Amino acid sequence: MNPPVTTAHRASTKPESIAADHDNLSLAFDDNRLLSLLFGEHDEHLVLIERRLGVEIVPRGNRVSVRGPASARSQARDVLTGLYQRARQGHEINRGEVEGIIRMSHAAGEEALGEGAIRTRRKLVTPRTPVQRTYVEAIRRNEMVFGLGPAGTGKTYLAVACAAEALMAGEVDRIVLSRPAVEAGERLGFLPGDMKEKVDPYLRPLYDALYDMMPASLVAKGLAENQIEIAPLAFMRGRTLASAFVILDEAQNTTPQQMKMFLTRLGEGSRMVVTGDPSQVDLPQGQASGLADASAILKNVSGIAQVTFTAADIVRHALVGKIVAAYEKKAKTPRK
Repeated sequence: MNPPVTTAHRASTKPESIAADHDNLSLAFDDNRLLSLLFGEHDEHLVLIERRLGVEIVPRGNRVSVRGPASARSQARDVLTGLYQRARQGHEINRGEVEGIIRMSHAAGEEALGEGAIRTRRKLVTPRTPVQRTYVEAIRRNEMVFGLGPAGTGKTYLAVACAAEALMAGEVDRIVLSRPAVEAGERLGFLPGDMKEKVDPYLRPLYDALYDMMPASLVAKGLAENQIEIAPLAFMRGRTLASAFVILDEAQNTTPQQMKMFLTRLGEGSRMVVTGDPSQVDLPQGQASGLADASAILKNVSGIAQVTFTAADIVRHALVGKIVAAYEKKAKTPRK
């Protein structure tokens, strides 16, 4: 057995593996201050890892003993190591992060758990599923990306994070976020206030994501100086968006004509991400969705990537995934 970790090991970013036999693995962590974050309140993070991976985890001081099948022990080691590294980087460790890194560990070893991380002014955003990581990689490599799938899979959130990162790095000069205000339809005129006050409720999710990535003062300054624009889809007509990171959210609620109009706004030095859930179309019955139309037409066009999420990628409350799966099952069941 190796000697216990001493203060000389403080510079390390990984726990030291103390011992491993046929059914037991021991890890030692060199910074006790981070253990409360790693373990969670009342060891809730360890309990979650135990339940998900089928192992037994026993913490003693700065050491953790993992007991269980070899493959599960190895996965638990990767999860604990990955979470510990994130804690050292100042990253928030909550239940969602633990769930995410467990999902990622199913598809990759420890060395790949942190790949695809997006650094914004306020936080480090890390993909929580393999598909999310593929999505982030696609956004970084392509000028146009379609993100298709159910609510709660991080399509919009990750796109806004990539936009904030690109703006901070000077890769683009501005961010343009848009949504079709289909729910309001022609009833906008009956809502109180000016046009901005009428459409803002439909754009609120975009504001929320942006404020999660950037300090409020920078968002306010960006909005005032037109470096950040959040507007309904109708406001995009007749424009050319150059050197911009452009996101169209809830794109399933566009018509084919609106979608073509939006996609052809792409200008020099710009990137575009289109997100939507094909199963939640709010258009009038019989009206074709521009998202489904465009994804079929542009499927094999070079430079355009399409990433499809499933219920397995939902990172909201666990019940959301079950709800989506239940609805998908009903939709696939033939009517009698």
